[in-house]
Amino acid sequence: MIYVFLNKLSNNGKAAGAEGELRQLFEGQELKFIDITAITNAADSCRMLRAEDKIIVAGGDGTLSRFANDIYDLHLNNDIFFYTCGSGNDFLNDIRERCEIKNNLIPMNDFIKSLPTVTVNGKTSRFINGIGYGIDGYCCEEGDRIRENTNKKVDYTAIAIKGLLGKFKPRNATVTVDGETIHYRKVWLAPTMIGRFFGGGMMIAPGQDRLNEEHVVSSCVVHDSGKFKTLMVFPKIFKGKHITHTDIYEVKLGHEIRVEFDKPCALQIDGETYLNVKYYTVSYH
Repeated sequence: MIYVFLNKLSNNGKAAGAEGELRQLFEGQELKFIDITAITNAADSCRMLRAEDKIIVAGGDGTLSRFANDIYDLHLNNDIFFYTCGSGNDFLNDIRERCEIKNNLIPMNDFIKSLPTVTVNGKTSRFINGIGYGIDGYCCEEGDRIRENTNKKVDYTAIAIKGLLGKFKPRNATVTVDGETIHYRKVWLAPTMIGRFFGGGMMIAPGQDRLNEEHVVSSCVVHDSGKFKTLMVFPKIFKGKHITHTDIYEVKLGHEIRVEFDKPCALQIDGETYLNVKYYTVSYH
């Protein structure tokens, strides 16, 4: 049996077509489709699996993150695959050279057996890509607002440019990495990453390896920069070339991260938005 956890709402509803694609791909095999948006916890559907049963998660990065959180403590030995049909695809961008991908199916077992935790507003969860804090969180907040009021596709690049030109106000931040605390002024971005990509293709942490044996994450800070210089450097993030601007970009590797802004700001975890966040913490061991 192949159990397919499908999020038909991913990619503005386009992921609904994944059911037909998977039925065609696995023609003659028994598939059971489970609407992941209609269940409380995917673990309830996975506890009674037989050893030969397989799992496919079909959706975007948010769907994958939700599934990984649900089943993390089960330590499943079943083969798990990710069928990508989301819009951002930051996970796919990060791992496409790390494994063999056939028929858009990514073997997931190695990638979800060890994941860091993030705590925001008293809630702790695991993440597969990273935490966006600063203008990235602002972009997610604005994107959510636009989706609530229109059916138009959200242009995150346009939102980011408007944010850089004045809609988003940079904060001062205190960042602690494994006990070392640094204070930054005019912070535009302060993400922590297990992968390299966030925001639908921005390579904010090009040196990060999600399978590193040391279990470290990258704390990245874009700071002490005016809006025009930040706007000039911003396009370079898509290729990871922003790291040459060491006067405004700093990255530190660590196991315990705490990031605090002097004023609350929206934050995103694998694409899920949290509003009015003053600080977050990450742990990875």
